[in-house]
Amino acid sequence: MTPTAAVYLDNAATTRLDPEVLDAMLPLMTEQFGNPSSIHSHGRTVRTAIEKARKTVAGLLNTSPAEIFFTSGGTEADNTAIRSSIETYGLTHAITSPLEHHAVLHTLEHLAKRGTIQLSLVNIDEKGHIDLAHLETLLQNNRNTGQTRSLVSLMHGNNEIGTILNLTRAGEICRAYEAIFHSDTVQTMGHFRHDLQQLPVDFIVGAAHKFHGPKGVGFLYVNAERAKIHPFVHGGAQERNMRGGTENVYGIVGLAKALEIAYRDMDTHRQYITSLKRRMIEQLREKMPDVRFNGDSADVEASLYTVLNVSLPASDMSDMLLFSLDIARISASGGSACSSGSNVGSHVLSALPGLDPDRGYVRFSFGKYNTPAEIDYAVDTLVGLYQKELVK
Repeated sequence: MTPTAAVYLDNAATTRLDPEVLDAMLPLMTEQFGNPSSIHSHGRTVRTAIEKARKTVAGLLNTSPAEIFFTSGGTEADNTAIRSSIETYGLTHAITSPLEHHAVLHTLEHLAKRGTIQLSLVNIDEKGHIDLAHLETLLQNNRNTGQTRSLVSLMHGNNEIGTILNLTRAGEICRAYEAIFHSDTVQTMGHFRHDLQQLPVDFIVGAAHKFHGPKGVGFLYVNAERAKIHPFVHGGAQERNMRGGTENVYGIVGLAKALEIAYRDMDTHRQYITSLKRRMIEQLREKMPDVRFNGDSADVEASLYTVLNVSLPASDMSDMLLFSLDIARISASGGSACSSGSNVGSHVLSALPGLDPDRGYVRFSFGKYNTPAEIDYAVDTLVGLYQKELVK
């Protein structure tokens, strides 16, 4: 049965705003309009809302409010962690993977091109797993040269192929070599529980629109015991002198509310979304025998449960796959939304050993508002497109 509305299966790009979040934001968009830096009552009311939001986020992550800094989103948070730690500590070596989001990869490549750092890429396998033994080798080699400690930036959950990094083990290796460890946790924030009293990380980040909050707001966690960095954005004393500029107040309040809801309902939503993902995998395997899945995305228990990266049989329609799905009123992605509209293929898929470039690739990503009927329609549409191609 064709759904009455367009089917949205691109939740890794952004998510629909939760009505509870909008309700929390509205007062800050209307009657509570003061500047939080002002000392009068209008300003103090808004300042209180920001600090309450900060305490909410810190409490959910089991850390101190003093270690949470609000930003314009995940990209700014990543840039702050990377650029400010390199500048503050005079770091000359950084390690990352070829699978990182461009907010990390392009930033480090830019710094390497300028000669600020030497950049090393850690090895990966065909599933996108980080070679942790190679990470240790790279850290040891840097130590042997007598250089300063390294910056390591490795994402927790890959936004395109769903492969998960063991944050604890990676962090332990970094601690053994006194490296600064930053992890882009944008895709797992709000979908996995992060206990920052237990995780050996120096920086993690979040973006509200990935967990049913508003766009244009995020946060950076800075481990106060291990990382004391200079500001990245100058211009004012906001965020305790760490991020200049008047705060996005209703965005911050919305972020905190969205994360609160995500933690409150996480177990229920994880079970439900996992069932949708499993449903699509099973149907695709049954109806399209030549289908493959990239990274760990088909391993429902071990991967990012919101992401499924599908590799489809090679055909003349591979280049038009996303367009054909869009015509059928199905929104999906070929990779990271931050690269959509470009003619460049996915840098993540290109980096994986052994992938066939002639096959069609599509990322479906699921959320709490999706339904089993939408999954069935998406599978039937995909199968139908390829059946039409085969009879030409």
